[in-house]
Amino acid sequence: MHDKNGLIDYLQANNILALKLDHAVTGVAGTVLNQIETVGKGVTRLIYYTSCFTDEYNDVCQQQKREDIRFRDAVYKIVNHTDVLYEMLKLYFEEILRYKTSDQLEHIKQSLMAVNVHIAASSLTSAGFYLAVASAVRIGLNLSLALSALAGKWGVRGMATLGIYGVVQQAAESAHRLQIQFPAYYAALYARELEMLYFVIEPVFKKAGAIEAQWASEQDISDIISRMIQ
Repeated sequence: MHDKNGLIDYLQANNILALKLDHAVTGVAGTVLNQIETVGKGVTRLIYYTSCFTDEYNDVCQQQKREDIRFRDAVYKIVNHTDVLYEMLKLYFEEILRYKTSDQLEHIKQSLMAVNVHIAASSLTSAGFYLAVASAVRIGLNLSLALSALAGKWGVRGMATLGIYGVVQQAAESAHRLQIQFPAYYAALYARELEMLYFVIEPVFKKAGAIEAQWASEQDISDIISRMIQ
């Protein structure tokens, strides 16, 4: 089905059948509901692949193939022990702090200190500050990207396949939302082959109002950072 075959076999061989935050699903009921939703998305994605048999919707088929390949390549980064969460946070804060002056960064730093959030920036340049903020948020979030056999719990290869495709569909939908909501950040992730992993941190960004930071004041940015950490 794919020009670069092996997405499903690769993930199954490495027991990487889904990606989730460790604390995202709690309790048996929550796990079952999450699995049902994931498999449902997998069915949807496979239905979309029927477009491959019609010339009229060939562009849809080709888009999904590209997404599958980019998802696989992003997973390789995890397998190679790249801290993709830190990389995504670093790109985010680089984007929103890029043009801030030293005075503006100082305002953000002081606002964070007022709520007991301390950023260990050696200098108040945008480069030094966004690296320090990304590190602080990464530690504060205490997130772990679990390489979970979530989809594999269905036991049957066909159901596991649907689970995998469900995760890919979720990743694709999340990346598409980001492309619309924050094109500059999407472009930065895309350049690093990370946009298909944005779905992992999307709930955190949504809760913190992080997407609105592209239009935010220094105080708003401070509030977003503190919400991410606390």
